[in-house]
Amino acid sequence: MKKTIYLDCDSTLCAIEGVDELAALRGNEIEEKVIDLTNQAMDGSIPIDEIFARRLDLIQPSLSMCQAIGEMYIERLSPGVEKALDTLRADGWTPVIISGGFTQVIEPVANKLQIADIHAVSLKFNSQGDYLDFDRQAPTARNGGKPDIIKDLHSDGTPHLKVMVGDGISDWETSPVVDLFIGYGGVVSRPLVKERAQAFISSFDSLSDTIESYLSL
Repeated sequence: MKKTIYLDCDSTLCAIEGVDELAALRGNEIEEKVIDLTNQAMDGSIPIDEIFARRLDLIQPSLSMCQAIGEMYIERLSPGVEKALDTLRADGWTPVIISGGFTQVIEPVANKLQIADIHAVSLKFNSQGDYLDFDRQAPTARNGGKPDIIKDLHSDGTPHLKVMVGDGISDWETSPVVDLFIGYGGVVSRPLVKERAQAFISSFDSLSDTIESYLSL
């Protein structure tokens, strides 16, 4: 049977929130506003689609800024990620990134981790690399987008084991369409996610054993 492990990027694979780091490049005032919006969305206080455009309008991220944060993702990998992915691949799992982050920012770390499949939000720039807009049809720019992606990927009904790992409410929303949702608290432990998750880990060192234990593989 095929096995896919879906992974959030920000505060999961990497120990930063990319959008918050982009905001920091614009100064303290913008950073504080964006961090507050991000936390409210990840904690489930406000819908993601309500804040998605607002954060980008505040930041106006350039292509060069995105490239800088892409390098930061690589520098700030969560401890144990690479070893955990090697172990899972050896057990037949295929890793896939599903993120409300930005495709151009995530691509460098996905390449580093040898993850070929990314479902995120593409940004649009002009020829000078200035921000224009984002893909407003991207499923992960709204609540309910991550489960919709997983359902679409498995619409043929072929037997398939599916696990999702993430820190936020948008990750927990995948619970009905995966065999196991694992909350991750190694960067930020969100009380609502910890309360609702089928399993909860604070280190990637325990990921493989947690999957094996809960799915009785």
